[in-house]
Amino acid sequence: MPAATTLSTEETWDGVPLSQLFPEDKLGWRGYVEWEDKPERKRVASEILKTKHFTPIPEFQFVPLPQTNPVLVGYRWKEYHEALGLKSIVDSSWATVLKEKPGMIHLLDFPYNGETPRTELISGKVTDNKWHFVRNHGGIPEIEEDAFELEIGGLVNKPVKLTMKDFKDPSKFPQAEVTVTLQCSGTRRIEQIQEYPGDGDELINAPWGEGAIGTAVYRGVPLKKVLKIACGGVLPECKHLEFIGADTYFKKGNVFNYAVSVPWRKVRQNEEVLLAWEMNGKPLPKIHGYPLRVVVTGYIGARSTKWLYKINALAEPSMGPVQSQEYLYYTQQIGKQNAKYSKGFSIQNMPVSSAIIFPLDKQVVVHNGQIELKGWSYSGGGNWVERVEVSPDGGHVWYCVDQGDMTEKHYHAWRLWTIKVPVDAEGWLEFCVRSWDSSNNTEPTFVRSAWNWDLHVTSSCHRIKIYSVNTSRPATAQRLADIQARGQSFNPLTRPLEWGLESEEDYLRAMRKHPREPLD
Repeated sequence: MPAATTLSTEETWDGVPLSQLFPEDKLGWRGYVEWEDKPERKRVASEILKTKHFTPIPEFQFVPLPQTNPVLVGYRWKEYHEALGLKSIVDSSWATVLKEKPGMIHLLDFPYNGETPRTELISGKVTDNKWHFVRNHGGIPEIEEDAFELEIGGLVNKPVKLTMKDFKDPSKFPQAEVTVTLQCSGTRRIEQIQEYPGDGDELINAPWGEGAIGTAVYRGVPLKKVLKIACGGVLPECKHLEFIGADTYFKKGNVFNYAVSVPWRKVRQNEEVLLAWEMNGKPLPKIHGYPLRVVVTGYIGARSTKWLYKINALAEPSMGPVQSQEYLYYTQQIGKQNAKYSKGFSIQNMPVSSAIIFPLDKQVVVHNGQIELKGWSYSGGGNWVERVEVSPDGGHVWYCVDQGDMTEKHYHAWRLWTIKVPVDAEGWLEFCVRSWDSSNNTEPTFVRSAWNWDLHVTSSCHRIKIYSVNTSRPATAQRLADIQARGQSFNPLTRPLEWGLESEEDYLRAMRKHPREPLD
């Protein structure tokens, strides 16, 4: 077997520099290496990876998450790139993160997974570009618009190559603007992890909270129109459209370009699959797929391929590992002991789900008989949220959010909501939220019902525990006044008061009125 050696400053394989084995194939396309059309290149890369030892996948489910930002470090994915002489992709990708997403929760530094902070998450129906979540599967290519071209082939009547000038010319293709919520199928995964850990995954099944979701207005061209106008339509055998992105992806010692697919039936719905170059009135940020990406409405975010450079019309779904080996939904009897790819089904449409963003879990809430809650609700597949209900007692009594306290409806976007719930009880209470969509679907009651080995689609009722302090109760109001008069604060909840809870005289009066022991 050939061995890797180092000549001057560059590593070689069988005497050939890695930069020649795995070159950037196109001018103006930095951070892009072609793998899918280069089987020999893929074979050599796999041989090189076999000679290396990589950092094990970190344990983050049975131990507390680090209180750092980035939360997790993608050592293994970085080492994969470095082993093939692609460390520059790692470095340039992080530089892009710091430029375009400096204020995010950096859940995983590489490949970058960034979660939106709570305040910015629900600041408005449309998420600002700098706060929209990011779930990348590889590095961030840097492709110049003038150098870009998209290749469409496979089961089409006429294979074509198109430039950005072609797409942006309204005389060639009709443009569309669609408001779309994109959601990672790992949204709220932390709830599954905390109760029932599952697969850690080679890439790392990131421990997302409620912020792996965002909404933007995308401008582009419906793929249906592109296939009809530019390609003369698809052949009768075509049942799926495969999207290939310019980022490099690894799976079980093999190397790929990112590849997924959606059914032709989905594409036929016109504006439900968009080739987009604009996000909220601005060019796509690099981190979101500049210069061209796919936006698939209602589906898991993984199907909305970034840095799109090739579309293949296929008779069957893509065999890319992201499509065929990941984002699979298993029964609860499937786990490490018996999992096979064929035992799960591919996740496409997202189910109805919701989340309470404020108050926070374990927060002390001082109120006068009403507690205000805010959050988001979403349903995929062209369904929209019709009703949101919040329970202050774990799911027995439900209060409906007024339609006037929800953002407007869209076929493919979330609704933000706010509600003031009457609360008399004090102490620890469990609040939960559930939504009903336009097809009358709702959410499983408990996270156990939604658990699956790959920890996807946490669509159960979102639950938080809060400590209720009701100032409409005279004794509570008096205690808070006493604390304030002493220059103290109620928080932290667990800190004991530094003075007696009542006078000896008051204590004896109460105890003598209702003595503990019976008279006889």
